[in-house]
Amino acid sequence: MNQKVFNTLTSCADPESPETLSVTEARERILKCISPIEATERLAIRDGLGRVLGEDIVSPMDVPGHTNSAMDGFALSAADLPEDYVNLKVIGTIYAGDSFQGVCRSGECVRIMTGAPMPAGTDTVIMQEQTMAVESDHIRIGNGHRAGQNVRQAGEDIAKGSVVLEAGRRLLPADLGILASLGFGEINVRQRPKVAFFSTGDELRSVGEPLLPGELYDSNRYTLYGMLIRAGVEILDLGVIKDDPDALRQAFTQAASVSDVVLSSGGVSVGEADYTKSILQSLGKMQFWKIAMKPGRPLTFGHLHDALFFGLPGNPVAVMVTFYQFVLPALHVLSTGKRYEPFTLRARSENIIRKRSGRFEFVRGTMQQTPDGDYSVVSLGRQGSGILTSMSHGNCFILLEASCDGVEPGEYVTIQPFISLV
Repeated sequence: MNQKVFNTLTSCADPESPETLSVTEARERILKCISPIEATERLAIRDGLGRVLGEDIVSPMDVPGHTNSAMDGFALSAADLPEDYVNLKVIGTIYAGDSFQGVCRSGECVRIMTGAPMPAGTDTVIMQEQTMAVESDHIRIGNGHRAGQNVRQAGEDIAKGSVVLEAGRRLLPADLGILASLGFGEINVRQRPKVAFFSTGDELRSVGEPLLPGELYDSNRYTLYGMLIRAGVEILDLGVIKDDPDALRQAFTQAASVSDVVLSSGGVSVGEADYTKSILQSLGKMQFWKIAMKPGRPLTFGHLHDALFFGLPGNPVAVMVTFYQFVLPALHVLSTGKRYEPFTLRARSENIIRKRSGRFEFVRGTMQQTPDGDYSVVSLGRQGSGILTSMSHGNCFILLEASCDGVEPGEYVTIQPFISLV
């Protein structure tokens, strides 16, 4: 008896595979095919927000650059801290940006402002509110203080020669402040991935065109545009491509020639027209997959010349789900060289979620934090892959594993908040 043998290799160059892949298997096969972008460009730090560092940032200095006071108060030697109380002579005042000339000796203190360098002979600061003036040039402090309190040491935040920000990091507002504090006016960042995208289908019309019976407006390009903008890539919108062999071949070829990644929605998935599949295969190496998931079962992945290609389903929700679960992780690795780790939470389901085992389901839901600090989630009503309002009204995916055969009220589920998806 002959046995059917399935290819289990994880190369994107594998021949077309008839088996249905799990979400994890499909994602791993995609990620194994991606080489991060190494080319860099130099930018002013004000233009660096959201960009990916192309090199490690090594600190040229200590931050703080000098040991200084963390409070307005009085600097003194810890040796003068009393068991009961003590009167100390105030021998001067020092402000941030100034320096104190002289040495503070036993029985003396210096009035000091936040950020001012600690005078010689001092190692401790008493807050102004914890002192009492007893004469014009003397203060009294009580007990309960500790040596070194309210003092920031030189290099406490950043040590000279240390790596402050690593290559591959996507820059946040605080990072720009750190760079400025170290004197960096410009930085090297990785070039952003270039993504070309289009929709396919004779029934699609662009916004502003009149609709004839059976036609509909193309919404997928607008959701893809929004997701790509938030992903921080350069984009090229090629519009709507008719189901015509010559037009499709030209669109695929043009997109691959100007981009690192090509995305299409509709018309290039499992079971679609033979000429579309043959065009893709003639221009590159393609995998036409069925994925055990809902929504978004069909997915095409491969290479068009040197560009990565993703053929997404045509249904609006399926487009968004497959983008978030497969394209976004790929763009993250391409941009940063680091694996994408999705943010998830555990939440208590407030209602019944019906499901049959066998495939992974991305159920749209609304999560909220409860008064006790826990999280709860409610699945939205209609979950069809064409109901785009479920992505607008919801704020998370409820992630139901293939083995799950439904959820009862009160059970805990894993959720993926939309806000964590770039």
